[in-house]
Amino acid sequence: MGIFASKVMDQNLKKQQEFMLHNARVQMERQILMQNEMRERQMAMQIAWSREFLKYFGSFFGLAAVGCTAGAIKRKKPGLFAPLVPLGFVLAYQVDMAYGSFIHRMREEAENIMVAEADRLNLPHGPPTFESIEKARRAKSHLPPLSEK
Repeated sequence: MGIFASKVMDQNLKKQQEFMLHNARVQMERQILMQNEMRERQMAMQIAWSREFLKYFGSFFGLAAVGCTAGAIKRKKPGLFAPLVPLGFVLAYQVDMAYGSFIHRMREEAENIMVAEADRLNLPHGPPTFESIEKARRAKSHLPPLSEK
């Protein structure tokens, strides 16, 4: 009778472990999906910000170009075109960021860095651990460690 009960308990334990593993996997998949969705929303906000900024900067550049051109013609000083050069670079950057392939080139470069220069990505003192976070928490709040509660 004891062997039969032991086998049933082992089977139940195994089923419970499989269930817990399945739940942990589902929870992690949900977490990954949520984090990816948040990343996508942040990227969309960044691109939207670039497009909105481009509207204002494009208007400013247009007015500056008209003003510099009128001033250069009226005063016969071609040096008044000089501000258009750096402003043109900023405008080109913003257009590329808002509508061009800037994001794709940036992603490719990030992938290259992760492959070829992974040592540059290391955090000082390594990744945070439970112990380091707990130590900082205790130091900041003057609380005893969680294990003592």
